[in-house]
Amino acid sequence: MATTTKIRPRALVRASGGPRYAVALAVDALGTGLLRPFLLLYGVTVLKLSAPAAGIAMTAGVVVGLVCMPAVGRWLDRGARSTVVAASMLVRVLGVGLLPVTPTGHVWLFATAALFLGIGNQAWPAAHAALVATVAHGRERDAALAAGRALRNAGLGAGALLATACLAGGTTALQALAAVTALAYLTAAALTWSVHVHTHPAAIPDKGKNDGPPPQIRTLLAANVVYAFCLNVPEIALPLVLVTQLHASPMWSAAIFVANTVLVVTLQVPLTVLMSRFSRRTVLALAGMVLTASYLGFLAATSLGRGWSAPAIAMVSLACTLGEILYAGSATALITALAPTHVLGRTLARFQLSTGFGLAVSPAVITTLAPHGPAALWGSLATATLLSASAIATEKTQDTTPGASRLISSAITTD
Repeated sequence: MATTTKIRPRALVRASGGPRYAVALAVDALGTGLLRPFLLLYGVTVLKLSAPAAGIAMTAGVVVGLVCMPAVGRWLDRGARSTVVAASMLVRVLGVGLLPVTPTGHVWLFATAALFLGIGNQAWPAAHAALVATVAHGRERDAALAAGRALRNAGLGAGALLATACLAGGTTALQALAAVTALAYLTAAALTWSVHVHTHPAAIPDKGKNDGPPPQIRTLLAANVVYAFCLNVPEIALPLVLVTQLHASPMWSAAIFVANTVLVVTLQVPLTVLMSRFSRRTVLALAGMVLTASYLGFLAATSLGRGWSAPAIAMVSLACTLGEILYAGSATALITALAPTHVLGRTLARFQLSTGFGLAVSPAVITTLAPHGPAALWGSLATATLLSASAIATEKTQDTTPGASRLISSAITTD
């Protein structure tokens, strides 16, 4: 199995879509980072909506946004790459652009804005992965996907810090943030459009009726729903436990979130490269084991008492972040390696559906289990994750589709 043992920045940028696309990713992530902390506040503070109404509108936008994924997958399989990524950014411009013109108390326009943002946020991961899979192959592609995630997390973190600093400005600052976010999305879309990456479907042999993903992807999709819960642990589960149950200072939650972001930014690429000596399926199963151990660690930490529980949870969160990094570095890479070339877009769309579903239901599951005690929350997450990791580990499949890299290489067109 080919491995990537060195990190070459120039090659990594080229494998990620080139310098312009890297800048587009950074600008898009910065805009998303600006948006995330203040969208709910915008609905409550500027539009005078009730918190439940604004929250339901945002959740509906995320869930309904998933409905667009089959169409996104078919569009990608017709050869589009950078066009789909740019479209996912442009539709978010529409969403942010609706915010300043939404009258006070008008929940439906706010919900429409959330819907456009949800469509863009759901379409982007699959489109980005398809673009990277088109310009890079093998383990170089894995490293490029990891680099994109690290860059995105850096942009999200920077944007969130800027937004937090501006929130003291009140309504005027929130409206200014909306304008800056729309400009960021528009700039990112223009840069992405200029990359002009697409494939020629005619160059890919007709597979007849075999136009779906390989059968073994069903297990991966089911397991991915459970794995995706780890992405909401630092943002939802840990603050809920620390603040409402252990009555610890909110600073612990903030410190854990910052540490998670810093570790992902600094370790995502090196760890992905380091683990390239193992099969992607093995790394994904290992990620599940690490996440399971971290959930059990959280369970143990909550029994130490108020004085020790918060520091212990913070330490265990480092292991949880390690599991998240291993998961993020192997899951999408495994899906792109397993997918037949002619249905790469639809396969990635199905994968994003499972991720989006996991992210959508995890807040409800976490907040439902937490009141029943640490054993109900962390024991359930540990059991489900361990079963998912075991299902992935016991399946015997190859990490690559024969001839896929060669076929992609013959079909790619860039400028």
